[in-house]
Amino acid sequence: MRFHILTFGCQMNVADADWLTQSLVSRGWTEAGESDAQVFVVTTCSVREKPEQKVYSLLGRLKSYADRSPDVFVAVGGCVAQQIGEEFWNRFPFVRLVFGTDGTAMVPQALDRLVADPALRISLLDFLDHYPEREQPEGGTVQAQAFVNIMQGCDNFCTYCIVPFTRGRQKSRSSDAVVAECEILVRRGARELTLLGQNVNSYGQDKHGDGTSFAALLERISAIPGLMRLKFTTSHPKDIAPEVVTAFGKLLNLCPQLHLPVQSGSDAVLKAMGRKYTKARYLDTIRELRRVCPQITLTTDIIVGFPGETLQDFEDTLELMRQVRYESSFSFKYSDRPGVRAEKMDFKVSEEEKSRRLAVLQEMQDRITVEELAAQVGSMAEVLVEGPSKMQDSEHVFWRGRDGGGRIVNFSSPIPCLTGRMVRVRIVDAKKHSLVGEIRGEPW
Repeated sequence: MRFHILTFGCQMNVADADWLTQSLVSRGWTEAGESDAQVFVVTTCSVREKPEQKVYSLLGRLKSYADRSPDVFVAVGGCVAQQIGEEFWNRFPFVRLVFGTDGTAMVPQALDRLVADPALRISLLDFLDHYPEREQPEGGTVQAQAFVNIMQGCDNFCTYCIVPFTRGRQKSRSSDAVVAECEILVRRGARELTLLGQNVNSYGQDKHGDGTSFAALLERISAIPGLMRLKFTTSHPKDIAPEVVTAFGKLLNLCPQLHLPVQSGSDAVLKAMGRKYTKARYLDTIRELRRVCPQITLTTDIIVGFPGETLQDFEDTLELMRQVRYESSFSFKYSDRPGVRAEKMDFKVSEEEKSRRLAVLQEMQDRITVEELAAQVGSMAEVLVEGPSKMQDSEHVFWRGRDGGGRIVNFSSPIPCLTGRMVRVRIVDAKKHSLVGEIRGEPW
């Protein structure tokens, strides 16, 4: 059978899609383009309203393929599938499989059953009381950069967030299982690993943990021979332990890069969000991170227009941005999600005002980003090459990669194939969202 996977949302969905691709290929399926596929797998996100609407729009488009052939069907997974469930079958009859995040491990077998029985529909929406380990496919191709899920779900119940309802309560994987998967990926050629979880800092703190802290897990994975870079996301500020902060100055292959979502710079809004930290505590963490790792790159998430957010609350967020100087940020207008506490809160900010505040914040972020990137000009960077760059000219072949801080670096090189290799680059220019460099020495 020919399949095609379409992915929305977070890096955990990307990791799920990668695993599904390799699992299906190992079972004899063939990855195909959209126009040639017989089975479509859609991984979805419902953290914000827009990705959810994109899923409905996509299914409307995929209907044309199902109309042409009765053999074509769609599987929908992820947060929207967990939220909508079997209602998909009423609205989109060509959807024959719905699965939540805990059901992902059973999808390859379910798809085989659906192909064998055209009248069958399957629902994999139950939350499990343990982390559902997945069989790692034999062989398969591994990119230089790979993702590893270390946990599932979340116990925080921030008042605006639907994740605990769509991904369930927190379940940590056993540390031995995580390390074993990392070792397999490195043996297959991965040079950079990113550990994924809704809140990686709380790894091991749930009843499913085996006594290994997140800091201890980082140390074990960092010691894997051949691993050149180690990253993790996403972190909750209330749970980042001193040992994790110390790791940025201790573990040589732990990238000097941290995504630490602040969401707001106002203590009143943070309390209303249920974030369980204050602006002062957050800034103390930032100062300690920069003390142990002066070159660390910091990024964040920010929500504007949360219910009850005043102009002063918004100014507090802008002031925090001035103090921290994030190199980039994901910023969004607040939107109600069904069933969360914030949906019922009063004093909603108007759409017009939310749009205005978002524009102001993003303009400030753009200025800071340009200034921080310009400060890199003249420095040397080790870049892991991801592939050819879009920045080409008639005289040079440009490549694209990222430095240890996660910054995009474009550089020219006469070497014909650099994807997956490390190169040393001197930074000579800064663009709006990227750096330009000159290669120095041989790749490795």
